[in-house]
Amino acid sequence: MSRTEILIVGIGGMGVVLAGRILARAAAIYEEKEVVQTQSYGAEARGTAARSEIIISSEKINYPRVRKCDILIAMSQEGLEKYLPYLKENGILVYEKHLVKKIPISEKLRILGVPAIQIAEKKVGNRLVANIVIISAAIGFTKIVSEKSLKTAIADIIPEPMRKTNLKAVEEGIKFLREVLNQNS
Repeated sequence: MSRTEILIVGIGGMGVVLAGRILARAAAIYEEKEVVQTQSYGAEARGTAARSEIIISSEKINYPRVRKCDILIAMSQEGLEKYLPYLKENGILVYEKHLVKKIPISEKLRILGVPAIQIAEKKVGNRLVANIVIISAAIGFTKIVSEKSLKTAIADIIPEPMRKTNLKAVEEGIKFLREVLNQNS
């Protein structure tokens, strides 16, 4: 059985919940996997803790909550510190490079720092799509869903006029990952 548990964490207003919805749709509809997606955020929403939980499985999902995640995507330092204990010992950590400064040192973790806000601002022209940049780099790094499935889910969920901007963010996130992987090979 293949079961992958993912946590996307950050602060309300960063698009954590939307990123989770898009990733879940990509896996469920376009990868034909069993998926559960839940979210949590503070009552004030913007500026408080936000979390999206996604479970992707090849078989029925009996328990709909993340117990120990395989992948942690941290868009804030507070989110990383709060949810790092939920990351499996040999899990994958993807973090926003300019907002998360203290990262764990572990030879067992696979770690990827993504300057998602900087890429969103400079390459896409809109800071609001940093969530899409980081999940795009994460899916390229983890292969949890395909780039095509992610783009199709975005086209389904994101209305015009932001659709093209979000699709450009996917391309820039994948491009960043390719550049990192080429530098490390």
